[in-house]
Amino acid sequence: MQAPTALTSNEKMLANYVPVYVMLPVSFKSLSALAISISNKTKIEKQLEEMRAAGVDGVMVDVWWGIVEQKGPKQYDWSAYRSLFALVQECGLKLQAIMPFHQCGGNIGDEVTIPLPQWVLDIGETDPGIFYTNRKGNRNKEYLTIGVDNQPLFDGRTAVQIYSDYMKSFREHMSDFLEAELIIDIEVGLGSAGELRYPSYPESQGWVFPGIGEFQCYDKYLKAEFKEAATNAGHPEWGLPDNAGEYNDTPGSTELFGLNGTYLTEKGKFFLTWFSNKLLNHGDEILDEANKVFLGSKAKLAAKVAGINWWYKSHSHAAEPTSGYYNLKARDGYRPIARMLSRHYATFNFTSLRDSEQRADAKCGPQELVQQVLSGGWREHLDLQERMQLSRYDSNGYNQILLNARPNGVNRLLSRPRNVQSPNWSKPKFLMEDLLEATNPIEPLPWDQETDMKIYDSDGVTNLVRKLFSMFK
Repeated sequence: MQAPTALTSNEKMLANYVPVYVMLPVSFKSLSALAISISNKTKIEKQLEEMRAAGVDGVMVDVWWGIVEQKGPKQYDWSAYRSLFALVQECGLKLQAIMPFHQCGGNIGDEVTIPLPQWVLDIGETDPGIFYTNRKGNRNKEYLTIGVDNQPLFDGRTAVQIYSDYMKSFREHMSDFLEAELIIDIEVGLGSAGELRYPSYPESQGWVFPGIGEFQCYDKYLKAEFKEAATNAGHPEWGLPDNAGEYNDTPGSTELFGLNGTYLTEKGKFFLTWFSNKLLNHGDEILDEANKVFLGSKAKLAAKVAGINWWYKSHSHAAEPTSGYYNLKARDGYRPIARMLSRHYATFNFTSLRDSEQRADAKCGPQELVQQVLSGGWREHLDLQERMQLSRYDSNGYNQILLNARPNGVNRLLSRPRNVQSPNWSKPKFLMEDLLEATNPIEPLPWDQETDMKIYDSDGVTNLVRKLFSMFK
């Protein structure tokens, strides 16, 4: 019997290959502006060709709801995006298409404003309860409240039906690109900034880092749902929190999140469980629709989760629960999300930052959070993606990407559970008890202190990275 041949260094690297995708910048506010941008074909082709020469696998493109369906319900115009996709295809790159059902503008990194379709905003003028609302009554028009997911308020359609119809139209008009396997991922927007979360820390309403944020569940639809849930639980007297503080408070300054706060009481636990379960159900329902729409295509679904690492090392984790992540030392708030995504064979897209870039008094735990989230995703046999929220030009940022992509070494064969080629239909719906079983905390998987391919700052490295990002300037 012939002994197995040892893998070469290049073969080990190929077995551990991590694709790299670059987000195309948003520099247009309307369909006409997008068309004008694409008409400058030479400039875009040059950018795409330079990326390909640099070894980039493909690009990510936001396919804005506020642009495509802006003229009226079911009046879709995909023409400019078809032109852009054709350019990407001609340059030999792959494409990750993002379905953002939120407003562009008001989040970190947003340079332009693309509001929700005007016909949706018009409905909000007569029924402002379709938008997320904080305790003071301030409305957030970035994303429709999940309280209207199944309310037929939009010319007879529910919010979930709106999102489903949009994706159906996308598949119909982009079928040739899907069949050619140009489009390899469909990232489904599930909330603020496209992330599965509540808009708890909007800069447009005065939030600044590291404020704990505010619960956004005081619209009439979510208030009614909570009242019904509390009544069914035998506590009709329970209301939504009135002691959780304001956007820029610290945990200790609030009754809910302070030391021995009311988040530990029966009432507090009931609310936080209800609040986070609503988010799980929201993501589950929309991904269910997405899997029906893209059934038969080879594109894989993906969903994005926010890396809220400030106050992670405090007892209450305050900034996470306000966003919908009921995560404590004794309760895992992320593995239930991973388990829900596993039902749809979806990729878990996560954002992270480093300890050294955060204020010590904010009790940040970015690396601990990454280890917890990625470990939970791997244990649910998910594929994972990491997204850099901000541009980085230094070796520290690059080394962190390598470490998170291969926590036990770039040159070591991947030992994590991996998702095989999966059918793109959803498995049977989980019982809520099955999802909540995943809240039991488990120690994260082992993580190296640093990547085994660490690089150091030098003019050559810095210039190379800057050149890559300068392609979009």
